[in-house]
Amino acid sequence: MENYKKTKIVEKPCLHPFTNLPPDIIEMKVKDGSKIRNLMGYAISKMELDSVRQILFTGSGKAVSKTIMCVEIMKRRLKELHQITKVLFRQIEEIWEPIVPEAGLDTLTVKRNIPAICVLLSKDALNPQEPGYQAPGSFDAFCIETLAAESQGQVKRKHGRGRGAGSTGKHPHFTGGAPREPCAKS
Repeated sequence: MENYKKTKIVEKPCLHPFTNLPPDIIEMKVKDGSKIRNLMGYAISKMELDSVRQILFTGSGKAVSKTIMCVEIMKRRLKELHQITKVLFRQIEEIWEPIVPEAGLDTLTVKRNIPAICVLLSKDALNPQEPGYQAPGSFDAFCIETLAAESQGQVKRKHGRGRGAGSTGKHPHFTGGAPREPCAKS
């Protein structure tokens, strides 16, 4: 690919996995370079209005994790939001042209499938039978259940077995491969 340069990226249109959405729904298209502060300021101000009942977050590629982060912030700020999450793939085409056209090289078209996510948040109840549905507060109930199990000693954690910082000499009490001298008692 050292003889080629990328000249164009074409995103194939992707159908929304949600049907029957209102035509005026607010869609937050999260990009890799989007600032979370800007996205959340706009989204929260809109969702606090009584007239807005739903919001759709979409992101693809490197923006998937940022999209999830925005959704989680929204759910923490505005309680009682129903959620449906859909994961899909978007197809993009990259057009690569030869750097030196006289070299006799052909133009290349590379098709790639990149992951994408669409998350619908709603103040109104959604279909709980829909795949990807999360009820309001379902994560909080999971956390409470997990904490209760931990306090009763039902969850066992693995200790040791890892190399940790000791083998690299970064630990302040460890100087390398030789055994440590016992500390003098005073």
